[in-house]
Amino acid sequence: MGSFFTELARQAPANARREVEAYAREIPEFGFLDTNARARAETLEYALWLRRRTVELSPDNSQLSDDDLGCIAAIGEMRAAAGMSLDARQRVLRLHTSLMLREINEATEAQRGVGVEELMRMMSWFAPQGERGIRAYSQGFVTALRHRLPYVEQAALLARSLLNGDPIAAELASALGMELPERCAVTVIRVPDRPAGDRDLEREIEALVKTHHAPITWCPGKGNRSGELIALIPLRSATPPASPEPGTAGTEQPHSVPDLASDLASDLVSDLVRDFAQALGRPCAAGTVTSPLSEVADALDLARRISRAAPLRRASARPRPHTVSDVFVELAVVDAPFVDAWLHAVARSLRPGPDLLVTLDAYYRHDMHRGATAAALNVHPRTLDYRLRRVRELTGIDPGSTRGVRVFSSVVTRRLSDAWD
Repeated sequence: MGSFFTELARQAPANARREVEAYAREIPEFGFLDTNARARAETLEYALWLRRRTVELSPDNSQLSDDDLGCIAAIGEMRAAAGMSLDARQRVLRLHTSLMLREINEATEAQRGVGVEELMRMMSWFAPQGERGIRAYSQGFVTALRHRLPYVEQAALLARSLLNGDPIAAELASALGMELPERCAVTVIRVPDRPAGDRDLEREIEALVKTHHAPITWCPGKGNRSGELIALIPLRSATPPASPEPGTAGTEQPHSVPDLASDLASDLVSDLVRDFAQALGRPCAAGTVTSPLSEVADALDLARRISRAAPLRRASARPRPHTVSDVFVELAVVDAPFVDAWLHAVARSLRPGPDLLVTLDAYYRHDMHRGATAAALNVHPRTLDYRLRRVRELTGIDPGSTRGVRVFSSVVTRRLSDAWD
């Protein structure tokens, strides 16, 4: 064994103690190590064993044995069974990896004559075997979660792990029998404050998870009874168009508009929104963005913004997931307070009229068709005409003109989104 590996072996006890101290100091869930002598001794024993196995195996580039991986998995299972969170698990893995790399660097500095070959042998061993060790640790962790947590909570953990980019998502998905797709529809259903007497949503969310077989989690809001339902709906990859036959001219495909073509295939998302809205029995708003699985965190941010800009509607109004194409004007208005203030003033000018905002909402949702709008409002077409004239009288803007559509459709959406107090 070269001097580099000898130095690592010599420093192993001190390095193991440093790791245990770092866990207790930097990870709140390991605070018990300062008061539980037995747990501290067991954690120290494992840290020392792992370093000694590293020194034994790395010089000859030998792999961790099945027994080694079993021991690592048992530690992961034990910690999950004790209630360790996914966040703490990630911090443990990051801290351990950081400390191991630091120890390698310190051993290199201590043995200034160390050959490049020894260092390269260690690094070529560390990456693949570290990956195998992390996989075993995750498998043990998930094994405990399967026994400790209900199915719906496991699905929530999967959703959060995907959004956080946690590699344990693959193990969680396998345990749940869910396949991780290349793309998914990140959907946020916004639920405003509900009366204190309303029932909790645990049963409804559990039914959604079991029916739609997708990662779903509830994110409480600032209000006592408000929040967001976040779902990652798997989407099947579209079949690529067939290549033209040799010697023939291919038919040029039209350019697809981002967030439009993919949304047309989101029946699964619409079904989930409908099911949740019906179970909720109160107005809600949904935003959705299709995204590669590797970019779901960014997609969540946009889906959340869409849901907050979208109008709140009841299930009877056929709630559907909104996309950027539905509320792109309102998204821009949110970032332009002076425009939002002007639209709010327009909305206030409509207050003297009879149900004018409700009328405009129906008018635009029925593509300005008089008969369909009147039927939806359960009024005579002449009553509808009177209300539209009243809008023009109060604001000086014709709701049937291009300008009227641009202004009043935004006014209606901002009002129904509950953006204005």
